[in-house]
Amino acid sequence: MKPLENKSHAQTIAGFIHHYFIYIVGASYFAAALWPTAGLKIRSVELAPLDLFAVKLHVSPPTIMLALLLFNAGLSAKTADIKNLLGRPTLLASGLAANILVPLAFIAAISGTLLFWHNPQEVQQILVGLALIASMPIAGASTAWSQNANGNLALSLSLVLLTTLLSPILTPLVLHGVGYVTIGDYSEDLHELASGGAFAFLGAWVILPTVLGLAVNGIVGQAGVGAASPYLKIANMIVLALLNYSNAALSLPNVVAHPDLDFLAAILAIVGGLCLVMFAAGYGLARALDATRADTASMMFGLGMNNNGTALVLASTALAEHPQVMLPVILYNLVQHFAASIVDRAASRS
Repeated sequence: MKPLENKSHAQTIAGFIHHYFIYIVGASYFAAALWPTAGLKIRSVELAPLDLFAVKLHVSPPTIMLALLLFNAGLSAKTADIKNLLGRPTLLASGLAANILVPLAFIAAISGTLLFWHNPQEVQQILVGLALIASMPIAGASTAWSQNANGNLALSLSLVLLTTLLSPILTPLVLHGVGYVTIGDYSEDLHELASGGAFAFLGAWVILPTVLGLAVNGIVGQAGVGAASPYLKIANMIVLALLNYSNAALSLPNVVAHPDLDFLAAILAIVGGLCLVMFAAGYGLARALDATRADTASMMFGLGMNNNGTALVLASTALAEHPQVMLPVILYNLVQHFAASIVDRAASRS
């Protein structure tokens, strides 16, 4: 009976952490703002560099933690359900297209509005932050929210896996696109990332771990993965909170020491607007395709939630000289979980 009891305890712990996870994420950012020393020490650990596609990649605890999250996502995927969904390509293709085109249209519109902002440097920081958000694959956390809301888990997983596996193509496309509406160093950094840095980064820390997770999934089988599922969820949430803390330690202490309230208010309004537009796009697209309620929930969570853990690691390694670009990513991460909790409650009531 011991294994069953242990599993039950693990499920209880996983459920408890998931229920309060938005508060845990908030606490990790609060700790990074006030007590960043441990986070900075985590980031300062340098392991042997890795050469991939003629690009030297820095191996550090944040990149390893990111790889662990993506490995677990691949390991936990139900590939049989995903194969069944491929018989309905319209829904998948539409979600994939909307995940790229809608945020690009939003960024183009907001860039025109920001011409009236009093600080051109802050405008560039906001636009680069939005580029990082928009260029990332759909968050694996969207599958958990979809499952809680009785959504179509196969659709959620397919959207996560497709955007992840296609990220070497889609991410540079978005970064180049936003690079044309930014100026100076910020534009150069985005084009440089799109031309090679992002490809190597995503290949090493996103694609490879995901593929390895899928391979282990195929070897172990669903029964083996199911037995380990509660432990994987606990590990995921702990790693994600620690990753958020170490990445936010770069930028949030400066925000606390030198608060710029109008800048923060502008970022919050803009990322809140983007999040609202993405969740609404998911709802509108599903309704236009006459999708089921389960499909609608999954499409909303899919389009509304991006893999901001990857965006933060990428920003903190490739754009370390501009730490303020991480603020839109950090705030979007909080906003998307808040929006997801609202959608989840609405879905539960219905």
